Amino acid sequence: MNTVNPGARPGSRKPPGRSSRAAALLFCATTLGLALPPDSAAATDPAATVERGRYLVHAGGCLTCHTADRPDAIPLAGGRAIKTTFGTFYAPNLTPDRSTGLGGWTDADLRRALREGVAPDGSYYYPVFPYPAYTGISDADVASIGAYLRSLDPVRQRTPEHELPWYLSSRLVMLGWNLLNFSPARFSPDGARSAMWNRGAYLVRHLGHCGECHTPRNLLGAVDKRRELAGNPQGPDGERIPDITQDRDSGIGRWSTDEIVLFLEYGVLPDGDFAGSSMSAVITDNTAHLTAGDREAIATYLKSLGPPAHLP
Repeated sequence: MNTVNPGARPGSRKPPGRSSRAAALLFCATTLGLALPPDSAAATDPAATVERGRYLVHAGGCLTCHTADRPDAIPLAGGRAIKTTFGTFYAPNLTPDRSTGLGGWTDADLRRALREGVAPDGSYYYPVFPYPAYTGISDADVASIGAYLRSLDPVRQRTPEHELPWYLSSRLVMLGWNLLNFSPARFSPDGARSAMWNRGAYLVRHLGHCGECHTPRNLLGAVDKRRELAGNPQGPDGERIPDITQDRDSGIGRWSTDEIVLFLEYGVLPDGDFAGSSMSAVITDNTAHLTAGDREAIATYLKSLGPPAHLP
């Protein structure tokens, strides 16, 4: 689902507090998979809530973006540079350090950041932080993510300032951007679809925010919803991100459901090659951690998408 590096196999990241290999762009982990505690268990057992949050942090792609791109980086301590056509952004520290991380945040602060793109001080985030996708995340998932992040060891590490053009120097510009391009709303299941399809839609559209990289953007940097997952010629770090719709030529329309599931677990392409570049990190940091059921749900949703519209 991204550029291919022949023979490259996805690696793994060591747990927080140890050194880790350099990340690519979106997510983090091993190929063992994690059992996802049910909502009911997480609601009554603090340990289950933290474990569920750990799973969701992997599923949400937090580790790669929020871990600096150097061998000794501490996962989730921030500092990774994300280069875009609008400048270079640095992902913040998500550990519970009170001065440089999220130590002073409440659950309400986290909900507002994830689902509205607003910081505790009332300032606006730039949409390189995928709040336009995270807006669909459920209350239970936000609470579990918060519980896991608070369970981490605090790391005092200040994030560099973004390197942006003059017209983005004030975050107030995001007020206008949001009015034009952002509509906060929770995920609403489609009653005409199966539970498997709806789970896949939630993961792809919201928690996993696949469209943030795989959907082309307009001149203002907003995703073109008419071309959902149709590929992005100007993805993060200047990378060309491929079409993952059911187009049989430009997308993955020739892939079977089982081939998509295998790819999400091991990074193996139908021709036997392996995913490379930033998609290698997506495999090792995110989809390899998912339960078999969640990988199948993603494949089910992707197989339901028609080819992208041919628009001018």
